[in-house]
Amino acid sequence: MLYNIIGKNIDVWDKTKESVERKMDRIKKLFPEDAVATITLSLEKLVSTVEVTIPMNKRIIRAEVSDSDMMAALDKAVDILDSQIVRYKKRMRTKVRQNSDNYLAEYQTILVPETDLDDDPLYKIERIKHFEVKPMDAEEAVMEMELIGHSFFVFRNGETDEVNVVYKRKNGSYGLIEPEF
Repeated sequence: MLYNIIGKNIDVWDKTKESVERKMDRIKKLFPEDAVATITLSLEKLVSTVEVTIPMNKRIIRAEVSDSDMMAALDKAVDILDSQIVRYKKRMRTKVRQNSDNYLAEYQTILVPETDLDDDPLYKIERIKHFEVKPMDAEEAVMEMELIGHSFFVFRNGETDEVNVVYKRKNGSYGLIEPEF
């Protein structure tokens, strides 16, 4: 696995790079040799944030953790990535067992040992909601989302007539997801 270590508001010295690489080596056996992990280390008001992004085939494995200690945040991020890749392999195994050849090659590139996978279903959808998607602008959608107390809201954009999603970000601001085809 190759590491691309980036610092935001912080200088990344060789010793820091070595520590990051040593901690990331815990999970490198789960990824193909040519996988590239982008690790962004940032420091803002005495809070360290570690963001790790690893593109895999058609998917992206990502973890972001904030902590007062940079190395503790990195440990937590590595734990999150470990559990994500195991869940991902379980999902791919289910698809392969359903005789979907499209997933076989992707499944074989994930190097999680079969003993780490159990047969429990990965996700269970307990409730399905149906609702009318009304045309509105993004600001109206944010107001509607706040009124119902959710962290996201699906709506039809009145200008583009496409389905969009507004969501509340961790820092309290809002985001808009627009599909590209």
